[in-house]
Amino acid sequence: MRTIVVGTRQSQLALTQTGQVIEDLKAICKEQGLPFQFEVRKIVTKGDRILDVTLSKVGGKGLFVKEIEQAMLEKEIDMAVHSMKDMPAWLPEGLINGAVPRRADPRDALIAKGGGSMTLDELPPNAKVGTSSLRRASQLKARRPDLRLETLRGNIDSRLRKLVSEGFDAIILAAAGLERMGWKDRITSYLPVELCLPAVGQGALGIECREDDEELRHLLSLYNDTATSLTVQAERRFLAELNGGCQIPIGAYAVIEDNTDAAANSENKASDSMASDHAAPLQLHLTGMVGSPDGRTILKEELRGTDPERLGTEVANKLIARGAGDILAEVRR
Repeated sequence: MRTIVVGTRQSQLALTQTGQVIEDLKAICKEQGLPFQFEVRKIVTKGDRILDVTLSKVGGKGLFVKEIEQAMLEKEIDMAVHSMKDMPAWLPEGLINGAVPRRADPRDALIAKGGGSMTLDELPPNAKVGTSSLRRASQLKARRPDLRLETLRGNIDSRLRKLVSEGFDAIILAAAGLERMGWKDRITSYLPVELCLPAVGQGALGIECREDDEELRHLLSLYNDTATSLTVQAERRFLAELNGGCQIPIGAYAVIEDNTDAAANSENKASDSMASDHAAPLQLHLTGMVGSPDGRTILKEELRGTDPERLGTEVANKLIARGAGDILAEVRR
């Protein structure tokens, strides 16, 4: 029986996500009769060692995966479970996303000091709001220019503690992380994607492995969720085209649209009797955003299509044509 070594950060959320994925894979192994067992190996990344420094100033979210990816390339571990929004747009040569399981809630969540059901618009004037994301800050300032937005760093549990200890009126976190930790009851309200477009891949997990590990790739293929994989692929292509990361206010969110009618029409028009044997391609709807850090400029574009790579590229190009490139150049200075 092969032991698959799973690398993970030591944060409470990373360990929880990894544990949940391993349990899912064990269930697949049992159902398919596959001879695998799993071992967890904790790895401290550079991002974990500088949790109190703004990521945009020290190299971005790739700091949370570099040591893990190096361990994978050196065959010290076989796979790793990442929050997809923490993964750089480009993976090192020899590594791939072996699976993207079903996506959790992609939205951002407001956690207010007083609890209840307060929304962003109901926060008091000049409220102090904590977030580590330039993407969130840009969109929040566009909606509420009066808010005092201050940097909030650390793991998810430490950020929740800082809500009280550092005098915030509210903080913004990814809903998916809170839900995976069993802390959904801490959420005061959700930010609609129309108000605050999520980070690329937010709510999704990426299961990274070596490209040449065919045995593991087969197992992970059984865990992959097609709809989530396609939507995340479109978002990540958009990110790659803009050469983006957490250093710039950029967001993207893709969904699968119901194409039942389109599929039916395709079958009715088909002259070949074999045409009905082929399912119509899934229709994707991608929205992309680039904003200025002060929230005064928010550029959004959306398109529909069936090719996730092409869709991501086209949305990025439409934003560049409207001046997104100038915003990105200014932010990177």
